[in-house]
Amino acid sequence: MRRIEEIIEGFKKYSPDGDVNLISTAYVFSARVHKDQLRFSGEPYLSHPLEVAYTLVQLKLDAVAIAGGLLHDTLEDTYATERELEELFGQEVLSLVKGLTKISKIAFASREEKEAENFRKMILAMTKDIRVILIKLADRYHNIKTLQHASAEQQKRIARETLDIYAPIANRLGIGWIKRDLEEYSFQFLYPDEYRSIEEKVSATFEARCKYINDLTKILEAELAKNGIPFSLAGRPKHYYSIYNKMARQGINFDELYDTIGIRVITDDLKDCYSILGIIHSLWKPIPGKFKDYIAMPKANMYQSLHTTVLGPEGHRVELQIRTKEMHEVCEEGIAAHWKYKEKREIKGDHEKFLWLRRLLEWHQELNDPKEFLDTVKVDLFPEEVYVFTPQGSVKGLPRGASPIDFAYLIHTDIGNHCVGAKVGGKMVSLQYALHSGDIVEILTSSTQTPHRDWLSYAKTSRAKAKIRSWLTTDQRKKSMLLGRELFQREVENYHLKPQAVIKSREFQHAMKEMGFNSEEKLMEGIGFGKISLASLMGKIIPQELLEERKKTKETEPHKAHDKGKHKRTSEPKIRVKGLNDILVRFCRCCNPIPGDPIIGFITRGKGVSIHDMDCPSIDLNIDSDRQVDVDWDLEDQTYRQVAITVTSENKVGLLAGISNAIASGNANIAKADISTPEKGPARLVFTIEVKGLDHLNEVVKSIRTVKGVVDVHREKHQVDKKNMASQND
Repeated sequence: MRRIEEIIEGFKKYSPDGDVNLISTAYVFSARVHKDQLRFSGEPYLSHPLEVAYTLVQLKLDAVAIAGGLLHDTLEDTYATERELEELFGQEVLSLVKGLTKISKIAFASREEKEAENFRKMILAMTKDIRVILIKLADRYHNIKTLQHASAEQQKRIARETLDIYAPIANRLGIGWIKRDLEEYSFQFLYPDEYRSIEEKVSATFEARCKYINDLTKILEAELAKNGIPFSLAGRPKHYYSIYNKMARQGINFDELYDTIGIRVITDDLKDCYSILGIIHSLWKPIPGKFKDYIAMPKANMYQSLHTTVLGPEGHRVELQIRTKEMHEVCEEGIAAHWKYKEKREIKGDHEKFLWLRRLLEWHQELNDPKEFLDTVKVDLFPEEVYVFTPQGSVKGLPRGASPIDFAYLIHTDIGNHCVGAKVGGKMVSLQYALHSGDIVEILTSSTQTPHRDWLSYAKTSRAKAKIRSWLTTDQRKKSMLLGRELFQREVENYHLKPQAVIKSREFQHAMKEMGFNSEEKLMEGIGFGKISLASLMGKIIPQELLEERKKTKETEPHKAHDKGKHKRTSEPKIRVKGLNDILVRFCRCCNPIPGDPIIGFITRGKGVSIHDMDCPSIDLNIDSDRQVDVDWDLEDQTYRQVAITVTSENKVGLLAGISNAIASGNANIAKADISTPEKGPARLVFTIEVKGLDHLNEVVKSIRTVKGVVDVHREKHQVDKKNMASQND
């Protein structure tokens, strides 16, 4: 177990005037409140905060952060209170610990939702103080190193989360050694067989590879010394997860992968990096397409280096990296090497490459669903980037596969919202065009252009998607409010009243609050969305005598021609909509669900809730989350609904009568029949029948299958109606 003396000694090496007393006091408090607690390994629990603090010392963080690391589990796992922490350590330490304390007292629908909300809380705290995420990385670093003591299920879950979220965050922050170790340990628990296989193969060929690298470095050392260039050389063994990724990405076997060990060249200044590159290329032939200049175009995490792969002696590929000492420090320490704290402990730094941290706060405000927020952050933790230029020559980093839409929103929200097209290298390209490194991108705009929902499928960056969704949601609400106001005014005028006078009435204000709306605009928006019915609202705000008069007028109106004749027993079944009462519901023709089918509902502007079969192909699963509502059937309702079935049978006399009798014996009525009897081959009979629901339909189908000569019976579903699909996506 780490000793506090070791931590303090390490801290004093880089911060001789730092607040050692704060660290010592935090240690004593942590030891007291964690007393008698054990980890899964059987070690004293105190070993964990000590390891976290030691990692923070390696990152050269200040005394407040190290104290926060020693205390990070005290609020959640001990009897310690916020008041105690504030009195003993101050508001700054308390803020860090609170930012790391998980949400445990709120009920969530699933563990995934809870984990997403915990992550959201931590990210929000991180945007205020970067030390929150650095402490969390140190916490995860020790947990993943001791994961062998957890259950198999926990190992898989924690390793997956680490690989998907925390390793990419460490990469984004430029902390190379933590990123590599998080990946290695996660790989070991997620893919143990692949890990062992690579480990064995690397060990078996290690000596031969080392000898090859040593021979090659001697040649390079002699040439660099001859040119008088200061340097240091080191073999660079590739990590197992890196090897695994390369094999998977290139579709090759281990035997085809020779550059599992490379060479890193570290020199004093920038010009020497390019001189060394020239010498290397004069010694060995460079592989086309394998040179990357991350000095001229640094990665988003401030990483700078020259990468080249050459064809070395005996025809083997060798990867070399060339950088200065300062670049190497940044590569290993990242944010800890560049970002300093002001007196008030706010993040200092004008690095545009870290604007994504600032934007996290924007996404927090724009995305209400914690799981959607987590998915958005995951997307932005991309491992690979392309570098493109503005017409003025500024370099912009974007994820691989990014489109002009992403570039436009990266420049400015208004540029994105009004984007009508793009030019790459002076030539027009579509908004779906995948940008490539080196592209010079010019965005064309128009004041009349606005975002389309299709843009969501073109955009790759979280920023672009968040901005598009924000605009669409605002526009949707604006249009719904205008439509709702129009419908409201028209209905009020049917009672010969003035809409503005009704809005100002006490009855209207009371009804608005009773229905859960805090403003007239929100109520009108609810009407336009179809969240509330006008009939229900009118019943609350129109005088009773006018309602009675209107009812009598409707009853005395002559029936329309299509209402005359035999009354049909089919009508719309009842649907229960969670959280909404007395709401207009309509069934979409594209999938024609019947009671018993799994269904999903979407609020559609001016048309209430549209009901779809759960697996209807016309559903846009990327639709805004606030339009989706939970719905289910009112199975006590016994109304009949029409459904189409297709019967394939032998083509013989009397079979139609037999099938009709089978339908009738199933207590179903035939509303329509379409019979096709070719000269050769089976007959095809399409019946539109009236059934109470899915169980009733299954009984009828079962009855039909008993008819001799019937080959097949199936229900006609998911006939995509493009017009209906468009209305659902309005």
